[in-house]
Amino acid sequence: MILPVTHLAAFALVALGMALTPGPNMIYLISRSICQGPRAGLVSLGGVALGFVFYMVCAAFGITALVMAVPYAYDALRLGGAAYLLFLAWQAIRPGGRSPFQVRALAADGNRRLFLMGFMTNLLNPKIAVMYLSLLPQFTVPGSSMLAQILMLGAMQIGISVLVNAAIALSAGRMAMFLETRPGFAKAQRWVMATVLGGLAARMLTEHRGA
Repeated sequence: MILPVTHLAAFALVALGMALTPGPNMIYLISRSICQGPRAGLVSLGGVALGFVFYMVCAAFGITALVMAVPYAYDALRLGGAAYLLFLAWQAIRPGGRSPFQVRALAADGNRRLFLMGFMTNLLNPKIAVMYLSLLPQFTVPGSSMLAQILMLGAMQIGISVLVNAAIALSAGRMAMFLETRPGFAKAQRWVMATVLGGLAARMLTEHRGA
């Protein structure tokens, strides 16, 4: 196995936390699912997944070249990854934060446009590029191909994100009604997510490559 199970498990937890943290992709998919039905949400999700693949391939080759060419590049990426997780934690609990289940009115679109809009929503989300450049290298190990490791982690992240968002798209209407009648549940979920992300950021700040 290229990566140890402990690294894969830790990264899976990070990927799950990120998938459950509201962002442009989740807001668009939920709004599309509620306005046009779960099938439209799933078609849009296909475009989002393609955007992840694009970033993964670019990051895999870019990170490999950067770490090999620039001294201390790994530490810079580690600090960037921690900062990104802290940003996500703040986004989860900041005052006035917008719930993704506050639906935007969207006109009905065909499958081609749904797929393209999902792709562009993800492609134009700068947080995704930061995530791939700063987070993935933190879970690699010396002595194995950096390219292979990044591709493995990227594939895991895409799989987790697609599964989580597919479940959300299929149940968006019921979830929106549930959270509307139970605002305390939504608030507790945001604080739990912020705590998990903050803890992962602290872990990244205190660990060093090869430690």
